[in-house]
Amino acid sequence: MKTSITVAIVEDKEPIRQSLAILVDGAEGFSCQATFENAESALAYLPSHCVDVVLMDIDLPGMNGIDCVRQLKPLCPDMQFMMCTMYDEDETVFDALKAGANAYILKRSPPHKLLEAITELHEGGAPMSSTIARKIASSFYTSPSASNELDVLTSREREILDRLAKGHSHKEVASELFISPTTVRKHIFNIYEKLQVHSKIEAVNKYLGRK
Repeated sequence: MKTSITVAIVEDKEPIRQSLAILVDGAEGFSCQATFENAESALAYLPSHCVDVVLMDIDLPGMNGIDCVRQLKPLCPDMQFMMCTMYDEDETVFDALKAGANAYILKRSPPHKLLEAITELHEGGAPMSSTIARKIASSFYTSPSASNELDVLTSREREILDRLAKGHSHKEVASELFISPTTVRKHIFNIYEKLQVHSKIEAVNKYLGRK
């Protein structure tokens, strides 16, 4: 007899939590083992009650779902975590994946797609909603024109521009690279000249390939 895929659900909204539990329990080959309305309850229960897959919401009261995955993953390395959320912003997606999430599905996905994703995840895949997969693929692309333009920069200028792109101030850049703020400003002036831009935003956009 085929063993069911055991699932736990972490979702604060009761109607959604119940709907997901009914969907999972009512499908052949799946079993909903536990549901939680917050991350803290899941953290207290799951390390000693292993399941195959955890459906994790992000916007939870108290600890959010990303931080919950970050804490659970080292404790339950064989457990697979699927973010099931409304949020598809780039930063949220990448934060979740870096925290240890193995899959990322949007709540608006059809029920059969959710079940297919759970199966794929359990079998070793990394299912993503199509919009999420596109975001991840796009993050690895740098336009050839932008790449060629950056070839004129020195390695030091690239280091500085990389830090500016991450939101660091001139003072922070100077401290991290062990140079003076005056030297940073000189490098930035040279960057502007070489890239033919007039502001930090324009320089960062070219660096990130968003011309």
